[in-house]
Amino acid sequence: MQPDKVGEPHRRAAKHYSKTNKMPEQRPTSRRKTVRSNDQDQLAQLGRLQPQAVEFEKAVLGACIIEQDAFGTVSDFLKPHSFYDSKHQVIFQAIQSLAATNSPIDLLTVTEQLQKSGDLENAGGAAYVAELSRSMLSSAHLEYHARIVAQKALARELISYTSGIQKMAFDDTQDIESLMQLAEGQLFELSKSNLKKDFTQIDPVIHEAYELLQKAAARTDGLSGLPSGFDKLDAMTSGWQNSDLIIIAARPAMGKTAFVLSMARNMAVDRKIPIAMFSLEMSNVQLVNRLLVNVCEISGEKIKSGQLAKYEWSQLDHRMNDLFGAPLYVDDTPSLSVFELRTKARRLVRDFGVQMIIIDYLQLMNASGMSYGSRQEEVSTISRSLKGLAKELNIPIIALSQLNRSVEQRTSSNPESPDSKRPQLSDLRESGAIEQDADMVCFIHRPEYYKIMKDQHGNDTKGIAEIIIAKHRNGAVGDVRLRFRSEFARFLNLDDDLPPMPTDDGTIRPTPSKLNLGGINDDSFDGLDISSMPSVTPF
Repeated sequence: MQPDKVGEPHRRAAKHYSKTNKMPEQRPTSRRKTVRSNDQDQLAQLGRLQPQAVEFEKAVLGACIIEQDAFGTVSDFLKPHSFYDSKHQVIFQAIQSLAATNSPIDLLTVTEQLQKSGDLENAGGAAYVAELSRSMLSSAHLEYHARIVAQKALARELISYTSGIQKMAFDDTQDIESLMQLAEGQLFELSKSNLKKDFTQIDPVIHEAYELLQKAAARTDGLSGLPSGFDKLDAMTSGWQNSDLIIIAARPAMGKTAFVLSMARNMAVDRKIPIAMFSLEMSNVQLVNRLLVNVCEISGEKIKSGQLAKYEWSQLDHRMNDLFGAPLYVDDTPSLSVFELRTKARRLVRDFGVQMIIIDYLQLMNASGMSYGSRQEEVSTISRSLKGLAKELNIPIIALSQLNRSVEQRTSSNPESPDSKRPQLSDLRESGAIEQDADMVCFIHRPEYYKIMKDQHGNDTKGIAEIIIAKHRNGAVGDVRLRFRSEFARFLNLDDDLPPMPTDDGTIRPTPSKLNLGGINDDSFDGLDISSMPSVTPF
């Protein structure tokens, strides 16, 4: 037999066996994974498509061209850059220009506007504009479609924002602290430009106002806001009101920090109202030392040196107990940015129920993360941000502010006139925006500092401070007189007397001060036994 004919039966048997006994087909899993991995690698190399909704963009533009009132529905939150397709950006810009001049918006006017601006070709030509008008089926869901377009635009902005921050984070030459402030500032600007509060029908607002009125009527003090502890000031302001930005300004050495510390003591220590204080000028320890001087009525020099008399150790121990557990929160972050303040303030209100924030002082803050042409523009941004934060958190924010030298340079025909050194709104330092943004502007004025010993009524001004309410958006303006104890850096009501101090044996003895020395000296307290007193670490 020939070789090819010999192998033929074997080939036919193998063929028959393969038809009748088919082996299960194995899936090339490894190959598919390899192909899929290659596709992903190619996709990663090519990059992802940015968030977009081109069909919704067409529907919105078509509605604006056909429907008379469609543009007014979407103009509040859509801008030309909200559209992904460049042709759509040009067309929406033309519609926006027509609306600005109260011109009718239709197919012909939009096409004509594009011709005038030379953008008809960039918009895809007249045929494409006509196609948009035919693609609009119904404007019933116009706002919903426009919201989708706006959300896609915001997503693209977030991608651009994060990409830029990520690129700078990989750069070893970048300062991380500065980069964090830059990131926070850019994110704040992004949210401020895209997230806007809608209007509210008046009925629920009326109910809210009426409830506040009822609460104020039920209070025995007759105040609708937070009491400062200064009776005449509270009578004029009805307390510090929620969402208000209050500026307290004065020249150096007038007692700005002493005033807010006295107020914080009245509110947080005496009334247990949670208060947060951001001190950009002093450290936490320095601030607490000032508070000890204020509360314990011991001179600052003795607190710093630790050279206290026996009765003063007893006085310190007794008064300092009042500070423990007080809902007073302090932060001494230097050069605090307004964006960092916003983050911390939200946490303080959410976690600790803080009802008022004090900032000492405004000109030491910064708004890093954005570029400004001058310091005045930066201060304007800070004041606007503080007002916005007060409204957002619905609490009063008190910001201390410096005054410029105009007060010192101001002269009159009578240098001893009580009005010659009185501060004015125009004296606010670095920005007129502070005056515009603030709901209330108060000045601290001590005529005694300028050797003016009599006021316009002939009254003695020694130890007297005037709180001048120069602007009050929701109330009257006027002056409030307070007593100022310079040795204790403390403000009091005019009729407040210093309370007597109990000694360790339970007897009541007067607190030595310039007002009630009356022959009392350190030797009068030599009989006190301080060995049983709790140990106090000198400052």
